[in-house]
Amino acid sequence: MAVAQSTVPEDPADRGALRAAGLEIRALMGEAAGSGARLVQFPEGAITYPGKHVMAAGPGGVLVPVDWSHAAWDVLREEAESITALAGELGLWTVFGSIHPLTPPNRPHNSLYVVSDRGRLAARYDKRLLSHTEVSFLYSPGRQPLVVEVDGIRFGFALCIEAHFPEVFAEYERLDVDCVLLSVMVDDAPRARVTQAYGTLYNYWLGYSVPAQFSATVPSGIVAPGGRWLARCPADGRPALAIADIDLDSEDEDIDMALRYARPWRRLARARLYDGQIPVGDPRSDTTTAF
Repeated sequence: MAVAQSTVPEDPADRGALRAAGLEIRALMGEAAGSGARLVQFPEGAITYPGKHVMAAGPGGVLVPVDWSHAAWDVLREEAESITALAGELGLWTVFGSIHPLTPPNRPHNSLYVVSDRGRLAARYDKRLLSHTEVSFLYSPGRQPLVVEVDGIRFGFALCIEAHFPEVFAEYERLDVDCVLLSVMVDDAPRARVTQAYGTLYNYWLGYSVPAQFSATVPSGIVAPGGRWLARCPADGRPALAIADIDLDSEDEDIDMALRYARPWRRLARARLYDGQIPVGDPRSDTTTAF
C-alpha cells in the first residue's frame, strides 16, 4: 500500500489549481504503481478541499452558506475521470478526496472516491461527522460506513475530524476491517497521535494521508497494528509517498502479537467474557469501604 501527501488546493473555482492537483495526483499514482503498490491513498479533498474563508466568507468576515455554483464542477469531473482512467491503465486501486455534488439545493458531500484497478468507480465514502462550519455552511453529511476488499484485505474509510470520534473506528473493528484509510486536511500533530492510538486500540493498520503543505508538522504515513509507524513521507512540504506491506501473516513481533493475540482477546473481553467470573454475594467483594 502507498499513502500519498499531495498538494491540496482550497479554491474550487481556480481551474488551473484543480488541474495542477490532478496532474500531481496522477504523477504520484505512477510512482506508486512503479513501486509495486496495489492501492494508493490521497488526502481529504485531494483535487480540492474548499477553504471556509475562500468559499463561505461574507461581509466583515462572517461565515455564510456557500454558493456552490462558483465551483468549477466541469474541471473537477474531468480530473476525477482522468484519475479513474489512469488507475485502470496502471492496475492500481486509488482512493482520493474531492467534493461530490448533489441535487440542488442540497449541499455536496465531502467524499473519498474509491477507484478500482480496472478503472471504475467502485464506491464512495461520504464524511458522516462534520465540523460545525462544515455542517452549517458547506456540506451535507453522509450516512454509512464503507468497507471495500482489495486482494483479500478489508479497508474502511474515514475523513479528518472523524478521527475525534472513536465510535467510527470501533465500528470498523466490528466490521472486521484490516486497515482504515484516514485522509485529512489539517495541520495538526495530535490527530496523527490519535491515529496511532487506534492502531493500538483496535489492532488494524491505518493509512494517514495529509496534504503536502502540512507535512512539516506531521507527514503522511502508515501505522501498523499495535500503533507503530511502518513508513512515513518526508516532513519537507513536498509531494511524496510512504509505502509498506499489509501482510496478514506478518512475522513482525509486534504485528503478530496485535493480530494473533490482542485483537481476538479484546473481542472476547467485549463479548461478556467476564460475566460468569464476577463474584456474587461475597461481602469481601461487595463492600468497597473496607480494607
